[in-house]
Amino acid sequence: MTQKNPVRVMISTTHDPFFNLATENWIFRDLDPQQKVLFLWRNEDTVVIGRFQNPWVECHTSKMEADGVHLARRQSGGGAVFHDLGNTNFTFLSSKLDFNKSTNNKIILQALEKFDIKAEASGRNDIVVNDSEGPKKISGSAFKETKDRAFHHGTLLINANLGRLGNYLNPDKKKLEGKGIVSVKARVANLKDFNSSIDHEGLSKQIIQQFFAAHSAQAPIEILDVDYLKKQPNLNRYYEELKDWNWRFGETPHFSHHLEERFSWGGMDVHIDCDKGIIRDLKIYSDTLHPELVEAVIASLRNSVYSPEGIQTAIHKASQELPMVCDYLSEFGNWLASRVH
Repeated sequence: MTQKNPVRVMISTTHDPFFNLATENWIFRDLDPQQKVLFLWRNEDTVVIGRFQNPWVECHTSKMEADGVHLARRQSGGGAVFHDLGNTNFTFLSSKLDFNKSTNNKIILQALEKFDIKAEASGRNDIVVNDSEGPKKISGSAFKETKDRAFHHGTLLINANLGRLGNYLNPDKKKLEGKGIVSVKARVANLKDFNSSIDHEGLSKQIIQQFFAAHSAQAPIEILDVDYLKKQPNLNRYYEELKDWNWRFGETPHFSHHLEERFSWGGMDVHIDCDKGIIRDLKIYSDTLHPELVEAVIASLRNSVYSPEGIQTAIHKASQELPMVCDYLSEFGNWLASRVH
């Protein structure tokens, strides 16, 4: 019997975030953990939130939609990050017995040394480079494990557009209260700030070399693209799951949203309780002369999807029942839909 190569290296040539995250999922769930795997990849403009985060708290979803920025939810924990092509991602898989975070960090640190960048691991998750202003974060990591395998992935800021981070994360205060994980802010920098010659291809090459050296083995580089989906049924299934609204939004923990607005026909003080992306309950306090409007809105919105489309569908239903105040309902629906983005 031919002995299996102890290592495996994959590079994604697509920038589709759902393909790349699905590939990570496939690596973690389906591949043999006795093989140590390195996967290198980049995403086009995407906000990636952690497994237990609330996209409505973390993200300015209307701005993302307008700018064509994807929202993706990964399998591992941690906070929200913005990916663009200036950001290189790495993924390590091994058996739980062989997992060594220090070894993985050392691979990254030694690769950076080839570009005369002296970095160090900081805390549990970060890699930093010190400059005159103090430590600057150039990499963050997250982890996941089961009884037989362990998974470590992280980011490397090479030439990311750090200014865009604020466009899509930390929206204006919406009086949202929830139990999801909130992102922690850190001082960040690009590796280009420390060596202008570094790029994705060069750094990837060095990471691969250090990976081979750390495990005293080599393997052919496997190039992955979207056509690869067709050859791996489980990978294709993970891809469809990660793209689906139910995973990206429907996995959101319970939260409450309080909104207020005054219209010409009355004030609306709206309290929404949401779980798994569904409006489970709501209360509305109003001084409108049309109490039937409030009653119809509550009845229609309960058990609706917490999204602009879900709200507009519910309000349209209420409008059909109360045509005499359909203009008021339309105005309210447009306002509410714009606020849950």
